[in-house]
Amino acid sequence: MRCVLLFLLFILSSNSYSQEINKVRALDHFDTTKKSIYFTFTADSFAEGAGTILKVLNRNNIKASFFFTGNFYSNSFNKTFIEKLIKSNQYVGAHSDRHVLYCDWVDRNKTLVTRDSFERDLNDNYSKMKTFGITKEDAHYFMPPYEWYNDTILHWTHEIGLQLVNLTPGTYTNADYTYPEMKEKYRSNAWIWNQLMEYEHLHTLNGRILLIHTGTDPRRKEKFYNRLDELIHVLKNKGYSFKKMNPSGDN
Repeated sequence: MRCVLLFLLFILSSNSYSQEINKVRALDHFDTTKKSIYFTFTADSFAEGAGTILKVLNRNNIKASFFFTGNFYSNSFNKTFIEKLIKSNQYVGAHSDRHVLYCDWVDRNKTLVTRDSFERDLNDNYSKMKTFGITKEDAHYFMPPYEWYNDTILHWTHEIGLQLVNLTPGTYTNADYTYPEMKEKYRSNAWIWNQLMEYEHLHTLNGRILLIHTGTDPRRKEKFYNRLDELIHVLKNKGYSFKKMNPSGDN
């Protein structure tokens, strides 16, 4: 009888755990009933587009979300840019400390980091953010490096009280990191633009998260951020507004 009761308790607790796990998810979009778009910018080593991006956002009175690595925060060259973002009330968050690859490119289920190293790296990222006055409470949305993660990373993020966010799949603005030497993987500005417009036509961009890199490898001569102003005007004419991620959850 005691064994039966223990087994039933195990089943109930397992089901409860499974239900809790199923509630954990990455956010790759917000409210799809509202015509709001979330421009998101990431950076690690390259940031030559920083000035252009900030000027365009300020000129259009737009708030956006920025995710930087610890490498980026600790580079004194970026200090003024980060301070300007904070002063203009943009969202400024974490993107890992060392831009670590969390899981295998081919076998996504294969996690390449330990729980300890994951937490240590992320805490180091937040420690560098703290020098700018940014706390985890201010920036609990976290975008994984390379925008690449698996369920293990998702749950580790959740268990330390952060929310993993990512770009909306199929929008393709993140392909702006590619350069011609990548051959068949290269995506031109025209290709990216056309893919985004096709996605908008088929699905709308309501609540979608569009990722553009703050800087790219010098081998990419055309920079998609140089079309940001044009893109904003096109999307405004389609009736869209623009929002940043809000730590309070009011998105």
